[in-house]
Amino acid sequence: MIDIRTIATSGLGDRSYLITDGEVAVVIDPQRDIDRVVDLAADLGVRVTHVAETHIHNDYVTGGLDLAQRTGAAYLVNAADEVGFDRTPIADGDEVSTGSMRLRAIATPGHTHHHLSYAVLDTTADAGGEVVAVFTGGSMLYGTTGRTDLVSPEDTVELTHAQFHSVRRLVAELPAAAAVYPTHGFGSFCASTPASGADGSTVGQEATTNPALTQDEQDYVDALIAGLGAFPTYYARMGPANTAGPAPVDLSAPEPVDPAELRRRLEAGQWVIDLRERTAFAAGHLPGSLGYELSTPFVTYFGWTFDFDAELTLIGDDPQQVADAQRELVRIGIDRFAGAATGPIESLDAGQGLRSYPVSDFAALAAARAQHGRSGLFIVDARRDEERAAGGVQGSVHIPLHELAARRDEVPDGQVWVYCGSGYRASIAASMLDRPGRDLVLINDDWPRAAEAGLPITDRSATSGR
Repeated sequence: MIDIRTIATSGLGDRSYLITDGEVAVVIDPQRDIDRVVDLAADLGVRVTHVAETHIHNDYVTGGLDLAQRTGAAYLVNAADEVGFDRTPIADGDEVSTGSMRLRAIATPGHTHHHLSYAVLDTTADAGGEVVAVFTGGSMLYGTTGRTDLVSPEDTVELTHAQFHSVRRLVAELPAAAAVYPTHGFGSFCASTPASGADGSTVGQEATTNPALTQDEQDYVDALIAGLGAFPTYYARMGPANTAGPAPVDLSAPEPVDPAELRRRLEAGQWVIDLRERTAFAAGHLPGSLGYELSTPFVTYFGWTFDFDAELTLIGDDPQQVADAQRELVRIGIDRFAGAATGPIESLDAGQGLRSYPVSDFAALAAARAQHGRSGLFIVDARRDEERAAGGVQGSVHIPLHELAARRDEVPDGQVWVYCGSGYRASIAASMLDRPGRDLVLINDDWPRAAEAGLPITDRSATSGR
């Protein structure tokens, strides 16, 4: 019997998989921190014989090469991908057997030109070569498909048409009962639209719900392209890193940094990141530090706004928090850590004192507008374009978080309120805007509560701030 284990990476919205017959195992699309896979295989008492990539990934640095080299497994990468390392080339229709399993490669271009899906067949006598599952990478997702604009804008239309036909090919060739296991679609920006939220699906279920299977080709293409929004800028680094062959991961602890050195780095304008909870940062933080709460969205928004050439120092409550952040960051190729400091924030200030700003909600913003008038407040909307298009607080200035570093001079001194969809991005934006002369207020609230608070909502970006 084939057993499929999921290795979720919630910070990136992706999943990797270990497939085993109880003796040997195949790993699909492993993340860079391969110790999770190695430990799982050891716990199950199985030997990894094959590591397979569905595509050259755009949203994370793969651990596939490192895992294959460490375990002696064959590394399956599409023969059409030009890579800078030794691999076992595989192409459409090729089959690989290990133990009582057989993998069949199925060309499913769309997310990338050379994307593969892998059908897994149970070759035990009882199963008789039945396809039990398909690993679809960034092709067929739960209720949606992978986005098609990550290779290049010039290829988007071609790849979107290819995506349509790839998903239909999977349905045409595979049994309806085959389970579907995508890599993307759990919050990843690699999904073209939000996935269904289901925790599982089959080929037959997707045939009745997936837009590539319920719409005609041109409607599907038009709708997918129209819905494509911005994606993290660090994606541009992932493909080249994965094509060249990533170095093995290093999770050794950063060197400790004492308060005096921390102050020197802050005064020099270096990247010093505070990982603590957003309201704790607002209540007291080192001047010049930036607040990136270590929670599910952390790695995506940090990678989207970080200068990859900069030195990076981490501040955390304790060493475990720093280690957790480091694990998240190496997944997107951030390996250079200048050091870390931990402990109560008051113990790290080296005599410079702490800065703070209040945390509030949309109801308080409504009250402040009523008291001071629309012109008495400057309100920053840090959400993405597609969110803003569905409505924003009337009179607010829309500056998406990923644009704020280049546009922060558009924000005046005086009273400034900052909001987003939940408070997470607003907290980062507030830390970026914090300086003497600004009276900042962080709105730590969910966006639907803005209308409930009586704030006037516009249905389009009437004020762009540009």
